[in-house]
Amino acid sequence: MVRAIVGANWGDEGKGKITDMLAAESDIVVRFQGGANAGHTIINPYGKFALHLLPSGVFYEHVTSVIGNGVALNIPYLIEEIQSIVDKGVPRPHILVSDRAQILMPYHVDLDTYEEARLAGKSFGSTRSGIAPFYSDKYAKIGFQVSELFGDEADLREHVEKVCLLKNVLLEHLYHKPLLDPDEMMKLLASYREMIRPYVCDVSAYLHDALKEGQQVLLEGQLGSLKDPDHGIYPMVTSSHTLAGYGAIGAGVPPYEIKNVTVVVKAYSSAVGAGAFVSEIFGEEAQELRDRGGDGGEYGATTGRPRRMGWFDAVATRYGVRVQGGTEVALTVLDVLGYLDEIPMCVGYDIDGVITRDFPPTARLSHAKPVYKIMPGWKCDIRGIRTYEELPQACRAYIEAIEEEIGVPIRLVSNGPGRDDIIRRD
Repeated sequence: MVRAIVGANWGDEGKGKITDMLAAESDIVVRFQGGANAGHTIINPYGKFALHLLPSGVFYEHVTSVIGNGVALNIPYLIEEIQSIVDKGVPRPHILVSDRAQILMPYHVDLDTYEEARLAGKSFGSTRSGIAPFYSDKYAKIGFQVSELFGDEADLREHVEKVCLLKNVLLEHLYHKPLLDPDEMMKLLASYREMIRPYVCDVSAYLHDALKEGQQVLLEGQLGSLKDPDHGIYPMVTSSHTLAGYGAIGAGVPPYEIKNVTVVVKAYSSAVGAGAFVSEIFGEEAQELRDRGGDGGEYGATTGRPRRMGWFDAVATRYGVRVQGGTEVALTVLDVLGYLDEIPMCVGYDIDGVITRDFPPTARLSHAKPVYKIMPGWKCDIRGIRTYEELPQACRAYIEAIEEEIGVPIRLVSNGPGRDDIIRRD
């Protein structure tokens, strides 16, 4: 069986913790999209980790962790990340990398950085990890596939020279930066070949055989529904598809094998980067929630940037869960809200005087104002509680109000950052 774990909103929902927890019941965990531009924070008996490229199943010796063909593969970063967790006492994980994955190159990072600087105040808020230039090249059919590293040298050289010709036009005439050298790029790719050689696999065939044998597969997504380039707040989105449906493509499994879609939802809202955020709050109110939030403050796991903060947005979340095809919801960071006397919940948008419960396209979002329902707070610490019935009545009322708004059952409630800080609901 295949289960997808994906985000409902802008990312940073806590997918890493949920994947880390559910990986205990799985044989294989697959990262199917995105790159090192976002981090999954995990706290377990080995310590605290911010994973970027590695799947969140790497802490279990029985799990095979897979980098799918939909991932932006930064090879040196992957090797460094593997070593970094081993250095902290984690047993060396079993890693497989798709031979159809494409390679994120240093010039992708450079071009990302140069373009954000050129755009200045109109930039996209990129993490400058090279993601947009990487996926642009992939779909322009000039990217480097892992399998090419092990193919004909002359063909690789021809590809390198073609890329250098195209990129050097931009570097010289738009950005006024140093040019790419084909000889140096060939040496770099040769070093990448040796780094990645032990991990390369026909992942689609591997997963096909695993499913025939009845193994349990988790697909782990990065970011959330509202950052999807088709269904999100375009153009302030990421450059790979963040939806569970893309998991079949980015991992190489048949779509009908995805039986469960666990959508991770935050008990409040947060976002990194630019773009519409209707329930956003500011000033001291936002700073207090930011400081109390997450597992040590709401700051980007990759960049360290302070996250934008807001109250729970039922309009955006209902839409996010729907486009993911959610079969169940995992509600996270609920414990953070225990300091509040009252908790606002955005249940509608006022757009030019008309109230809607439907999430609109980007052009109309700029006119949207939040419509709030005020819920009573529970004013106590709920960490350590392990059964739903033990939660304060006001806390259960808040959970059930969210469940009613989004229309999908909340099966998991996270009330702390640790692996075991979880409440399962039938």
